[in-house]
Amino acid sequence: MILKDRSSDGLNSWIINVINSSIAELRSFANGLMQDIKAIENAFNLAWSNGPVEGNVNKLKTLKRQMYGRCSLSLLEKRLVLTPS
Repeated sequence: MILKDRSSDGLNSWIINVINSSIAELRSFANGLMQDIKAIENAFNLAWSNGPVEGNVNKLKTLKRQMYGRCSLSLLEKRLVLTPS
């Protein structure tokens, strides 16, 4: 429900419940979430996304894999610019 509503209200109570649970792996996961709680809350509450940037990074990495060992940096630049999105 937390992700569906895009609300971080239930997140803190969920983390507290998990920290009090007997499952060590979940407790470790919840402790990791607590270290980045502000970033996680911002992801819920703000409309900003790094999706477009990640898409370009993925495109570049895919081209690099396809051209592994076959080209120079200048050819990779040309492929990156000329490849349709």
